[in-house]
Amino acid sequence: MAGEYLRLSGENRVKIEIYGQAYNVHADGNEDQLRELAAFVDAKMRMVAEATHTVDSVRVAVLAALNLADELHSAQSRLEAIEGPLQKRVEKCVTMVEKALEQSA
Repeated sequence: MAGEYLRLSGENRVKIEIYGQAYNVHADGNEDQLRELAAFVDAKMRMVAEATHTVDSVRVAVLAALNLADELHSAQSRLEAIEGPLQKRVEKCVTMVEKALEQSA
């Protein structure tokens, strides 16, 4: 899905609004999901603006992007912490199944 909505041209365009600015964005995917993402970004920018008492939209956008990048990085780290042990368990199970199949043959 990464980059799915980044094009600004195409047949299926959706109008979204983020922080008071309207954007016509090409939507190859789910339009409702695009609207949800836009609402999420809008909410994040408004939260940053309120917390920092900043009115400069570019500064708000950069701070919101940094905040979102931090959330993404944290989520990726948690996912990696789960995937590592899970991968080892899957490999162990596969090895056990292979041994059991060899013994039954």
